[in-house]
Amino acid sequence: MELASIDPALGLMAEFGKLTHGTTRHIHQMRQDAIFAEGTVPARMKTLSAMLWSIASRCEPCIKFYVQKAATLGATQEELGEVLAVASTMGGCVGEMWSLKAFKAYKEYARGEVAEAPEPSCCV
Repeated sequence: MELASIDPALGLMAEFGKLTHGTTRHIHQMRQDAIFAEGTVPARMKTLSAMLWSIASRCEPCIKFYVQKAATLGATQEELGEVLAVASTMGGCVGEMWSLKAFKAYKEYARGEVAEAPEPSCCV
């Protein structure tokens, strides 16, 4: 999947990486090590945690990315639901709205409306 399908600005990622002297590459590597690597906490749960942070930050491209990535790592709809309950509870009405956006992204991915989880990442 092309990152620009999550947000058009992400189509500039390669050029932005050059402009910022490889910062995006370093952040990508940190993300691989800290979030997407299996450890005591499974990668799917760490990715759902990143989604939770994205909801709190109200970053819709990040929400979409981490929802899709969590699903590819084996997160179930039930696991997603429990984490979204935390986001809704902690964020009130605003948290609920952004959690709905995350659930919508999951449903679109589950229906095959999104070909595959994007790589390497949505975030700079």
